[in-house]
Amino acid sequence: MTVLSDHPSVPVPTRVQRRAAIGERLLDSLEAIVARHRSTASSEPVDLHAELIAAEVAHQLALTRAELRRIPFLRADE
Repeated sequence: MTVLSDHPSVPVPTRVQRRAAIGERLLDSLEAIVARHRSTASSEPVDLHAELIAAEVAHQLALTRAELRRIPFLRADE
């Protein structure tokens, strides 16, 4: 594991660890969306409910894609 020179006690996560953490956050967010909308499903009109779910999922996907783009690509020799 690589360690930052400015902060010797703080390990730098590997690319694989960062990608795994991003995936876990996405799954946790999607599970929260499902749980929240299941609890409110009967109190909202169906069309509105579907639009809210779609918007929240699209937002989470956009956040995840942006995070993944910030992780540098590995060169072939790495």
